[in-house]
Amino acid sequence: MRIRLFCLSGLVVGLAAGCGRSPAPPTTATPNEGLRSFDTRGVVRQIAADHRTAVIRHEEIPGYMPKMTMELNVRDPAELAGIQVGDEITFRLHASAETHWIDGIRRVGRAQTVAAAATPLFVPEAAPELKPGDPVPDAEFLDEHGRTVRLSDFRGRAVAFTFFFTRCPLPDYCPRMNAHFRDARDLLLARTGAPTNWQFLCVSFDAEFDRPAVLARYARAYRGENPDRWLFAVAAPATLARLAPRLDLMISREGGGFSHNLRTVVLDPQGRIFRQFDGNAWSPAELAEALATAAGGPGAP
Repeated sequence: MRIRLFCLSGLVVGLAAGCGRSPAPPTTATPNEGLRSFDTRGVVRQIAADHRTAVIRHEEIPGYMPKMTMELNVRDPAELAGIQVGDEITFRLHASAETHWIDGIRRVGRAQTVAAAATPLFVPEAAPELKPGDPVPDAEFLDEHGRTVRLSDFRGRAVAFTFFFTRCPLPDYCPRMNAHFRDARDLLLARTGAPTNWQFLCVSFDAEFDRPAVLARYARAYRGENPDRWLFAVAAPATLARLAPRLDLMISREGGGFSHNLRTVVLDPQGRIFRQFDGNAWSPAELAEALATAAGGPGAP
């Protein structure tokens, strides 16, 4: 099933927590731990049929994030009754260490202008989508140390890789992917007798901002001072043009930011797709099990 999750950020240097600086990743947080709440306003772009989510282009939230277009969770679907695409609304955004939601939705008018449409970050090469068992084309990245690395460098190891960008602000988007990688790695490192020929790779698609020094700072927020078998890197648009259509990865620019879906792929030691996780509903244990099995050993607990 194709799940499209929106996460955009403006090109602003020195943004507040969650956008310009490395976030503090969640650990065993309760749903409301670290809860922050903000009053804001925006224009409705899309409303889900069940009214549980809405895509909203919102104004800058000082101290949290700049103007963005995001698919936001709606706490009470009844609050969207009578709201239409193109309406200007005020609402309250709540973000905890684990998730986010909006409430207090009020219609205040209609948008007077139509925002520019999203444009692709790259022109995808025509190629069929890959299936389990298919080899993934080799791809080149710039890693957190400023070195060029390729997927083929990891032959002989099972590899789990995902796509993100460091300025993605809300906890259940890119931060959740990286937190899941952290927890999956912990499961594998703690398992006695687990295979050791595995590798985690987190690939940013924001080549303009996510330079090696940015990636290195961001990485420490998730893995601390232990980089064992976990690398952060960034892909150039030309690399994404070749790789993204093979994985049904969609990335677009809008107002200087990005909208993208979520793709996490596990390769076997020969570089073939063992499993692909779409969206963000999978667990660290599922990823650890898939990676351990692909590497040739029993799954993690």
